[in-house]
Amino acid sequence: MKRKIFLGFAMIAVCSVNSFSQLHTNQNIFRQLTEELPSPNSYRTASGRPGPDYFQQQVDYVMNIVLDEQEQTISGTEAITYHNNSPETLSYLWIQLDQNIREQNSFGSKIAASSMNNREHISKIMRMNDDFDGGFKIESVTDIAGNSIETVKNHTIMKVILTNPVGPGKTAKLNIKWHYNINNLKKNWGRSGYDPYEGQDEGVYAIAQFYPRLCVYNDYGWQIKQFVSAEFALEFGNFDVTITAPADHIVAATGELQNSKEALSTQMIQRLEQARKSDKPVFIVTEDEAGENEKSRSENSRKWHFKAEMVRDFAFASSRKFIWDAMSVPFEKNNVLAMSFYAKESNPLWSKFSTKTIAHTLRSYSKYTFDYPYPVAQSVDASMGMEYPMIAFNGGRPNPDGSYEKGTRDWVIGVIRHEVGHNYFPMIVNSDERQWQWMDEGFNVFVQGLADRDWDTGQDFSGMPVEMIGYMDSDKNTIVPIMTDADALLQGGMNSYRKPAVGLTILRETILGRELFDQAFREYARTWMFRHPQPADFFRIMEDASGVDLDWFWRGWFFTTEHVDLAIDNVKVYQPVFDEESARRAAEYKKQNTRKHIATIRDQAVLVSMIDRDPELRDKYNEPEPLVSEAELKMLEDLKEKLTPGEIDQLRSGQLFYEISFKSEGGLIMPLIIEFEFEDGTTDEVRIPAEIWMKNAKEVSKVFIYSKEVKNIVLDPHLETADVNMVNNFWPRRTERIFFGTLK
Repeated sequence: MKRKIFLGFAMIAVCSVNSFSQLHTNQNIFRQLTEELPSPNSYRTASGRPGPDYFQQQVDYVMNIVLDEQEQTISGTEAITYHNNSPETLSYLWIQLDQNIREQNSFGSKIAASSMNNREHISKIMRMNDDFDGGFKIESVTDIAGNSIETVKNHTIMKVILTNPVGPGKTAKLNIKWHYNINNLKKNWGRSGYDPYEGQDEGVYAIAQFYPRLCVYNDYGWQIKQFVSAEFALEFGNFDVTITAPADHIVAATGELQNSKEALSTQMIQRLEQARKSDKPVFIVTEDEAGENEKSRSENSRKWHFKAEMVRDFAFASSRKFIWDAMSVPFEKNNVLAMSFYAKESNPLWSKFSTKTIAHTLRSYSKYTFDYPYPVAQSVDASMGMEYPMIAFNGGRPNPDGSYEKGTRDWVIGVIRHEVGHNYFPMIVNSDERQWQWMDEGFNVFVQGLADRDWDTGQDFSGMPVEMIGYMDSDKNTIVPIMTDADALLQGGMNSYRKPAVGLTILRETILGRELFDQAFREYARTWMFRHPQPADFFRIMEDASGVDLDWFWRGWFFTTEHVDLAIDNVKVYQPVFDEESARRAAEYKKQNTRKHIATIRDQAVLVSMIDRDPELRDKYNEPEPLVSEAELKMLEDLKEKLTPGEIDQLRSGQLFYEISFKSEGGLIMPLIIEFEFEDGTTDEVRIPAEIWMKNAKEVSKVFIYSKEVKNIVLDPHLETADVNMVNNFWPRRTERIFFGTLK
């Protein structure tokens, strides 16, 4: 039953006093992020943009790589040109040796906790104790004159002590020669290696992190975290790479092929030219041709020469199994060649979906960020999901008979979209994955969700708020804030991927709205493309470009493990009383809805009272009182004299005043999205910014005026805020229906 309160007086504004005591330090949930963020400076400004002294280094590589299929090794030489754009003179350089994660007795194996709890843990223990040695074998490090340079190895990084320090604006040149054993992905895991096909001698070489690479040096100093699980921090540069592979292999790599006449047949070159003009995939190597390549192994080799400008890394894939198709994806300033490389075992899924998914991904991501600037984008079929500039290694294959389930199809499309999407974050918007994994994975999952809906508006998308409910309501001892060092994350899949993506979805759909968010997010992406953003840069530019103070959201969502649990605590309905007629209606309503005590009900059913047996005992005070007393009528007359004709007309219109009390049972507040359903079946939705919680983050009330009866009220009707408990979001309370037995 609704609780109606009838006002016999004009509406009076009452100032509320906070129910909580003020602490000696500012604990308001809306306080600024002065303690959490580094102070703006000449390198990074308060607007979230690069400052006048911002710098970043450039590293150029000229490499000659040999893939030895017989020995299962990668060997190479590289000539490195290091451009010191910093204001500092550098006496040494730090170089990443990521392959050393696979060296025997590696740092990663030492710090990996282990137990005998289950089969998965036992498998991990066995892998960590494998005798395979896949670490770098550094043969030489020399200067441009060929003189040896002193080095100090520290697990997965190496310090190169320069003979001549490199000053600001100067360059340092060095040469490195190395080799290592290629790991079998089925046995020795990893993001790079040889991927053999089940029951076959043939497979795919998906090769990455295969060369010594410079660590990042910026206004934060050297990024020298060991490579144990978190991904990469890399400098931009230009790559000139020649790969020697078996002559019957097809090679895909970062960048553009420079020696088509030597590496490809005339027919393949003609097909490539056709693909550059086609809006549908064109086969460069057909399934039949790939099948012919598999029949015998060539003892000869062939060179593939690639160049790539302004990229942060280089990767390649090589196999005689490759089918190759390509199509054109036009943008305003360039035509991108979208290409896929896969084996016959991956058809029909890959020929049907891979290259078209690349094209769709580029179009969709570009709409929300910037036009794809590179000349190619490639998807390679390998048993992993991993991204590099212009090339991604993806997994997912149909059944042996070529049939596939919906889940397999969605996985193939999803992983290609995700890994190709990483070209934007972090390959171009070049965040530090070693420190802040969420700045690439979370952003990518969010934009992937936008692309998901561009592909099929009816499907669930990446970054839906409901994904977070179970996680955010779980044991706080098992979760950490997003703003946690990448290697120290608990439940990294949720913390690096899902939670940041959901946060951006909430910002776009609920807090800022699409127009404000999209232009601010685009401003961030375009400002920091080909640069190195930090978290504070993102937080600040989103506020600066949207014109909205979001410190409360950054703190709650990114710096804490608090959860959202907003509730409708109480609803009161106020009905104005302004004349004798409305006063009589109010009195009649009260009379009809006044309940009697059980004793009175029982007495009236069985007893005949004394005053009924002896009427002489009655006097005027036993007569029913008038519904509206003279005093109440006098008060209403006095009230009418104070009201304007317009106010009287408004009160006569039959408006009802609904005072709703809301509570925040969790530690994280959100905007209030309230849906009213009326007795006549119509609805109204009201959106209130989160700033309503500014004076009291625990409870707040709000009055809503309607001229018709409200039947139901729902808080967060569209599941926008990741509210962990929807039971308290309804008025009147709904009965929770639980299905049991065989139903789920």
